[in-house]
Amino acid sequence: MSGLATYPASSLAARAVAYLAGGPASSRAIARDVLGIVRAGRVVADRLAVALLQADPRVARDPNGCWVAAGGPGGSPALDTARFVVVDVETTGRRPRGGDRVIEIAVAVTDAGGTRLVLDDLVRGGPALPPIVTALTGISPAMLRGAPTFGEVADRLLGVLAGGVFVAHNAAFDWAFVSGELERARGLLLAGPRVCTVRLARRLLPELERRTLDAVAGHFGIAITPRHRAGGDALATARVLERLLILAREAGAVTVDDLRRLPKHSALDS
Repeated sequence: MSGLATYPASSLAARAVAYLAGGPASSRAIARDVLGIVRAGRVVADRLAVALLQADPRVARDPNGCWVAAGGPGGSPALDTARFVVVDVETTGRRPRGGDRVIEIAVAVTDAGGTRLVLDDLVRGGPALPPIVTALTGISPAMLRGAPTFGEVADRLLGVLAGGVFVAHNAAFDWAFVSGELERARGLLLAGPRVCTVRLARRLLPELERRTLDAVAGHFGIAITPRHRAGGDALATARVLERLLILAREAGAVTVDDLRRLPKHSALDS
């Protein structure tokens, strides 16, 4: 799998296989991000994942107990030639499989041409907007009334994502919401490589006590304007990614898969 692609959504197993195209995942990640069971314990999550995937020839289990896509075309994208699509969503809540929906989505692209914001849209539809979300983001119900539905922005979004490497700060959250919305709007599952800048910061910035977007951006002197809006957060995350990739290359990373294999404290030890 050399870049983001989509597949028809036909079953939970298909959703899991598409999810694993982005890299290995634990049973708890499968339970949370594929089945929507957020608080499953390790034993329960493992039983659910085994029941779903054990007999599926498209899936295997590695020596660490993680689930992986068996085989698959293409290799890992090279960091120097990859096109990173950095996504941020604002939502009505934190449960993508429990009724919450996207209310704003933005994508910044980082590649050989630099970093730029290429998509930034409010989205209407879904449940009533909770007051706490309005207080955090400044997005009001009135702002959403004239906004397009996710289905109306889906084709443009798919064109931006195609062939790229999905990136977000806490990528599991944004991936789950975007994939869920695309499944509802187009019957498609998002699949392909993804990078989480929270996890990358844990490996490359061990000196930081916290790896929130505010903390990591502040460490690099990157402003977030506006904060808690998809456009501002996506652009800041893209600039954070640029700095993290410099550290990753210094630590020996050449491909996107290498980012997952970086040892902790590699930035300090290099």
